[in-house]
Amino acid sequence: MSTVKTDAQFMERFENFAFKEVVEEESVALETNTRYLAILASLVGSQGLDAYKFILNKALDEGMDPIMVKEMVYQSIDYVGMSRMWSFLAATNEIYQERNISLDAGEATTTMFDRLEKGAQAQVEIFGEHMKEAWKTSVVNRWLAANCFGDYYTRTGLDLAQREMITFCFLMAQGGCEPQLIAHSKGNMNMGNDAEFLKKVVHQCLPYIGYPRSLNALNAIDKAQEA
Repeated sequence: MSTVKTDAQFMERFENFAFKEVVEEESVALETNTRYLAILASLVGSQGLDAYKFILNKALDEGMDPIMVKEMVYQSIDYVGMSRMWSFLAATNEIYQERNISLDAGEATTTMFDRLEKGAQAQVEIFGEHMKEAWKTSVVNRWLAANCFGDYYTRTGLDLAQREMITFCFLMAQGGCEPQLIAHSKGNMNMGNDAEFLKKVVHQCLPYIGYPRSLNALNAIDKAQEA
């Protein structure tokens, strides 16, 4: 970061905390790809574009799978909206071009004719049988099944557990989404991302989203676990 020259003391403390202390804390450690996927998703959620570019380059240097990142950015459109994801997609493509990385992402596994059916099935897998016909209750719920889950969750490049994790990160980093954060904490747990794992995700993202939203996320996990 250029601020290393202008804000040396601050950067010394930040880099020690974010890149050493948090990463090396054994009780909250995560596998490298998982940690970077969570951090990058939280930076999209918190709209930290400059930090996203810096961390993406750092992640790619350490072997991050470019397809996983691209799929994460695609999926973010349903949680932050096109107006806030577009610049992250552009930044990702720019960095990939600079590094001669293919701009390819995963692949769609649905068509315009079966996206609703398969999206609803993905919801059932994550949240349970009560979601089978939830799409019939409103226009938004129909779009949620067909668009959010049918268009994106069903793509290759990330599995359902990874997709639920990045959704958790989008919601956590935005703030003000606590009801959805609790619901997706439950969805994560149903996919095998247990409370201990989710708390590790929160701890690894804390330097990038701050303490208030991290504490809210930990509280959401506890509420989901109680339920």
